[in-house]
Amino acid sequence: MTYPPRPGRRRALAALGALPLLATGCGFQLRGQRPLPFDTLYLGMSEYSDLAAAIRRQIHAGSNTRVVSNKEEAQVRLEVLADAKEKVILALNTQGRVREYQLRLRYAFRLVDKNNQEVLAPNEILLRRDLAFDDSQVLAKEQEEILLYRDMQSDLVQQLMRRLAAARMPDAQPKP
Repeated sequence: MTYPPRPGRRRALAALGALPLLATGCGFQLRGQRPLPFDTLYLGMSEYSDLAAAIRRQIHAGSNTRVVSNKEEAQVRLEVLADAKEKVILALNTQGRVREYQLRLRYAFRLVDKNNQEVLAPNEILLRRDLAFDDSQVLAKEQEEILLYRDMQSDLVQQLMRRLAAARMPDAQPKP
């Protein structure tokens, strides 16, 4: 025996189907590619690091900017001022054992052109994630920590790309 569809369910499905139309009607758009305001970029970090590889991939996928390996060829240089991972105890249990950590990823940088003029003043990106800890699941928590740091690095690259795209190149010739 089949039952007729409930009127409430039909209304819910209709509302769910209308949601994309409402989102586009309000001006919502997915983030697209944001071109960078310079043609060549030198990354002032080890070219073999995971972070440098992720930044290169993002630049290659989202803009026409080339990442060069020689800083004299670059229109701008990304200078890394700080790059640190931290693990801080947030809470202890009644026996004095760690119950919760906070993972932090701190990245400070600035962007300078060929004439050492600042294109972007020193910036800092600070990301945090909380990690519940259990002594009986040490291996699982280590893997979770690795995944959280990987997720934080991905967020870092996205924030860095947005800040680089917002940079304004100084005028080439000084005005009289």
